[in-house]
Amino acid sequence: MARRAETTASPLVKDAIAQTWAVGLLLAVTLIAYANSLLGPLVFDDVDAIVNNDSLASLGAALHPPSHRTVSGRPVANVTFALNRLAGGVDPIGYHAVNLLIHLGAALTLFGLVRRTLLLPPLAAKFGAASRPLALAVAALWAVHPLQTEAVTYIVQRVESLMGLFYLFTLYAFVRGATGPAPSSRWLVGSVAACLLGMGTKEVMVSAPLLVLSYDALFVAGGWAAAWRARRWYYVALAATWLWLGWLVWQAGQRDGSAGFGPDLPAWHYALTQCRAVVHYLRLALWPQPLVFDYGMALVRDPAAVLPQALLLLALGAATLFSVIKKHYIGFLGLWFFAILAPTSSLVRVITQTMAERRMYLPLAAVVTLLVLGAYAWLGRRSLAIWIVVALGWGGATLARNADYRTDVGLWRDTIAKLPTNPRAYDALGNVLADAGRADEAAEQFQAAQRVDPRYVEARNDLGVLRARQERLTEAMAAFEAALAIAPDFAAAHFNLANALVAAGRPAAAKPHYLAALRLHPGQSDVLWRLADSELAAGDFAAAAEHARAVVAVAPDFVPVRFSLALALERQGRAAEAIPEYETVLALDPAHAAARIHLAAARRQAEVGR
Repeated sequence: MARRAETTASPLVKDAIAQTWAVGLLLAVTLIAYANSLLGPLVFDDVDAIVNNDSLASLGAALHPPSHRTVSGRPVANVTFALNRLAGGVDPIGYHAVNLLIHLGAALTLFGLVRRTLLLPPLAAKFGAASRPLALAVAALWAVHPLQTEAVTYIVQRVESLMGLFYLFTLYAFVRGATGPAPSSRWLVGSVAACLLGMGTKEVMVSAPLLVLSYDALFVAGGWAAAWRARRWYYVALAATWLWLGWLVWQAGQRDGSAGFGPDLPAWHYALTQCRAVVHYLRLALWPQPLVFDYGMALVRDPAAVLPQALLLLALGAATLFSVIKKHYIGFLGLWFFAILAPTSSLVRVITQTMAERRMYLPLAAVVTLLVLGAYAWLGRRSLAIWIVVALGWGGATLARNADYRTDVGLWRDTIAKLPTNPRAYDALGNVLADAGRADEAAEQFQAAQRVDPRYVEARNDLGVLRARQERLTEAMAAFEAALAIAPDFAAAHFNLANALVAAGRPAAAKPHYLAALRLHPGQSDVLWRLADSELAAGDFAAAAEHARAVVAVAPDFVPVRFSLALALERQGRAAEAIPEYETVLALDPAHAAARIHLAAARRQAEVGR
């Protein structure tokens, strides 16, 4: 009996050991490839989404992210940033560490998903005997591929990798819940929960319910109708997660101007651009050089320029449809690729970046799986040796790419070297240099951006901000006016021009520009405060008090505007109302000498009035 039990247990023990080795190897190669990713600083949108994001002060506030471009409408991702902030402030290393853990979790989930899929009846005869090494090859190649660096090393793009983890787990939990000797409804509940969390992380998750249904139809149930009959309640629950996504999208609006519709980004031009983008992504999946951090906002306007790419995509789409009809696994991989790319490459126009490598985070899994399974079908187990060499090459390239993120100046210089036609890269480098106190170099970059694209108004505005800091107000105002001549509704230029006019002693001339900024972005506290101060300087005390009160209503502890309100009331002869405002200023800032002096004057004025 003991021998029989030992014989029975032996395969299980061997399987557990093999699984442990596979998991350990996957974790090891991924950690090695990203070993140098923890040391990079906050770059570009990281600052807006982390340093300048007041909602990260508490978990409750994080559930209502502000209208910053990356976290708006994405409360789950915002909560993870809040946890980082509460644990370690704004030190980048903690954020990098969490990003890497998310990527490791996604790689492990992909490994489990591929292995279990290859053991299902439609694929077991061809791939089942090698399911573990094949799954390991897919997951390892996907995890160390240099194309993934933007979603892992660029901190704020946690929204992409975290959504990817939830997307993969939605499918993995479905497989665990719907297949095997003991299907479990608990896994299906976990699948719905992961789908819901993914919807709150990034909108690309929208395709997950349909992709799970396709997986069920092609690999498990044997057809769409059969899948629906077998798990109707599950698919209703999955579809219900769209309700939360819809509400979040409605709340976010056009994501602070970074997504949406309008004459500056016609749908036809965006579609043409995506023909180039998707084929470019496919090329990078096979040969990941050069990698570009920011592709800017360039659009393709001539259909002839992307005719070959459009024909290729049509052919791939037709092949996907044909394979789905034939219930071939290649059809599902095609659906995976196109369905996950669709939200950002066709349905929703992303204004600020018409191309971005991070969008391939999940679609890359389909490309890698097709390569690995295709090579195995052709060469058998000999193909695995090829992937070891490829993994070493890709892992080394990932290490090299992560080094580009070690400094923000280096990252933007690398971007300019690879894509010198992108004006935003010059502008971003200029801002980084300006923040480092390298004003002359910064001005050169702002001017270079204007030479590349004379209509790139952000560079003119940023040059104006730099000149204003240097107290070269005439040059600053000229830069802001040049920006407004090109883009009359550029709110930041109106605001900055108004500030420069006030600094130049022309508060009355500043008021129309403050009002224009408010018209374009109603309720902005900083604009209202500056407007109130300009009205004080111009002698319009009633208007100053009105606008200062509007700021106090939303920022009651903001000392400068409290003082402006008190001063406006005092100068209207309303000393009795000014006194409590001065007292509040002193309660908040006992060292505020001007408030103390004016409080005494207001009290004397109030006594005389009695």
